[in-house]
Amino acid sequence: MKFLDQAKIYVASGKGGKGCVSFRREKYIEYGGPNGGNGGSGGNVVFTTDPNLNTLIDFRYHQHFKAKKGEDGKGKNQTGADGQDLVIKVPPGTEIYDEDKKVLLADLTTKDQKTILAYGGKGGLGNSHFKSSTNQAPRKFTNGE
Repeated sequence: MKFLDQAKIYVASGKGGKGCVSFRREKYIEYGGPNGGNGGSGGNVVFTTDPNLNTLIDFRYHQHFKAKKGEDGKGKNQTGADGQDLVIKVPPGTEIYDEDKKVLLADLTTKDQKTILAYGGKGGLGNSHFKSSTNQAPRKFTNGE
């Protein structure tokens, strides 16, 4: 069995979903108004310790990790689903550094310890968020971050 005590990996959090531009449309309602929903948040990258692991050999062939993106908003004021968090298991005693190996980002020492290394993006706003008494039919939305 090989023993690997250092690994270089790349992580990315999920992007937030876009907001939606939609208008309510029913047969006998003359002026429906905006009903575009907001986008969902992106997934976080979470590191957790697993006492059953004792080496970083899992990172030898799989170095790139990316959390799921949040879904876009929909009509009828439906908010998009949040992106799923990405959980990366490491052995206890793992230290996580930045790319230059100068700044210690996390020190995972105890059993089942969790830390969020990259937070997911915020979802965008739909056009129902921008309605007001002076702008009753906004055609404006924002993208996710």
